[in-house]
Amino acid sequence: MKQLMLGNAAAARGLYEAGCEFISSYPGTPSTEITEEAAKFKDIYCEWAPNEKVALESAFGACLAGRRAFCGMKHVGLNVAADPLYTMSYTGVNAGLVIGVADDPGMHSSQNEQDSRHHAIASKVPMIEPADSEEARRFSAIAFEISEKFDTPVLYKMCTRVAHSQSITETVERNLPEHKPYEKNIQKYVMAPANAIRRHPFVEQRMKDIENWSETSGINRIEEGNGKGQILGHEDSKTGIITSSTSYQYVKEVLGDRIKILKLGMVNPLPANMIRNFAEGLEALIVVEELDPIIENFCRSLELGIKIYGKDILPLCGEFSQNIIASSLGLSADTGRKLNINIPVRPPIMCAGCPHRGMFYALNKLKVTVFGDIGCYTLGSVAPLSAMDVTLCMGASFSGLHGWNKSAGADNEKKSVAIIGDSTFMHSGMTGLASIAYNQSNSTVIILDNSITGMTGHQQNPTTGKNLYGDPAGKVNLEALARAMGINRVRVVDPYNIAECESAVKEEIAVEEPSLIISRRPCALLKEVKHKAPLKVDQDKCKSCKMCMKIGCPAIAMKNGKAKIDDTLCVGCGVCEQMCKFDAFKEQQ
Repeated sequence: MKQLMLGNAAAARGLYEAGCEFISSYPGTPSTEITEEAAKFKDIYCEWAPNEKVALESAFGACLAGRRAFCGMKHVGLNVAADPLYTMSYTGVNAGLVIGVADDPGMHSSQNEQDSRHHAIASKVPMIEPADSEEARRFSAIAFEISEKFDTPVLYKMCTRVAHSQSITETVERNLPEHKPYEKNIQKYVMAPANAIRRHPFVEQRMKDIENWSETSGINRIEEGNGKGQILGHEDSKTGIITSSTSYQYVKEVLGDRIKILKLGMVNPLPANMIRNFAEGLEALIVVEELDPIIENFCRSLELGIKIYGKDILPLCGEFSQNIIASSLGLSADTGRKLNINIPVRPPIMCAGCPHRGMFYALNKLKVTVFGDIGCYTLGSVAPLSAMDVTLCMGASFSGLHGWNKSAGADNEKKSVAIIGDSTFMHSGMTGLASIAYNQSNSTVIILDNSITGMTGHQQNPTTGKNLYGDPAGKVNLEALARAMGINRVRVVDPYNIAECESAVKEEIAVEEPSLIISRRPCALLKEVKHKAPLKVDQDKCKSCKMCMKIGCPAIAMKNGKAKIDDTLCVGCGVCEQMCKFDAFKEQQ
């Protein structure tokens, strides 16, 4: 049946059709929907793991048990999962194991533009890359076939535009393969040095075998050109383009069928013989790939004897577009249609009623150095709150503060804190807290517990008491966990109470031992959260001092010199009430 389908949904459909039975992932944009969509199929067990390393190790266990398994994450999550990945390359698999990783060129929701193909190359694991929703569906099954045929985990690479765009797919029925019995094999699965040494030659031979397979499998294909113009001074008939993923779509939209194209579906290993045959008789080869010049450098290493264009004409940073491709090839770009009005800039900001706002205001007021972390609360760095000094990666805030306080002296200990979200704490913050307790730095750390994984769209985590399906699940008690780790000072505050937040921070940074503050209130966007009526402003009492604007709430604006509340946004949290010295904010009667 044909239907319009989101790329991530198509990938999930492909997992279902291929007989996948186990999925463990950690949410990360733009990969999250693969697991959420797969959870709609009752024949697939799905779960959110505390982090990507745990997720991949769990999927590995499932594949050893003879069930096809999948693990999903975003590109920075693959760094976390790299430890098991590189060794799984040596052990191989039993049933198929597919690892979905979604890159984010343009950094729409990421802290870097990492190119995951480097991990595929370094770990010596095959990587396939769909270019639209239909390929996303088909490639799921192909990935499992490769995994089982060549005894290897397979990296399945998406990117933002393929993951979050829609195109026509044609679904098929589910095909559940026979379960593979587990057979004990110490030499294969126990990667002690003596066994690993014997497995390394297998890995090298396997990559050669996969490359040979990819030459004729059809996963890479050549599309002939029929144009009679010129590109970069070369005749169309003497020019070829090598590309993959969403770059292929841009090339086709710009050039149509003018130029001969080698469209790659497998980006590691690359098909050397196919590229040589493709380049034969050409004068110029144009490699169109986002981010790093991996395909380009490989082509140059083949010494094809023709002109090769790549990053000398195309950007190294950011994602491509049709206009970027056209301009880089010396073609006219479509200027499109423009609005005759200026649309106001709408920068990212914490939502009205966000429970983190009160704590961030207190931190800004106290002028402490704040080690931040990855989550929607990273927006606490944005003006006017500006309450964050550094954000590195998931879980780094506690560890970074520990090093800072051990090195910067006693005076700085009394002027610094670290913050982290509840989900991020479970992901990789616990070890930082353990280090603080074990190595005894006088560090004050804050868990912003909003009872959900907010950044990626409200997924459950081990602190919420619910699993991926919303069913009751084991719930981590943060207070008890911190005390078990050796933190003796643990207190809970309501972030809607600014005075309480300020008092707690001042008291805890003054003590001579590690301490934890849990800032606890559910995310304002959760469906089960009941809000108060919107506040209103008494225009006679408003003195236009703009103190209420210092919390950066999108529900408050200045109109005609007076504060005004947007009833459609305000949730009645009362934080602005506490800011006003003139009692101008009131509850609506």
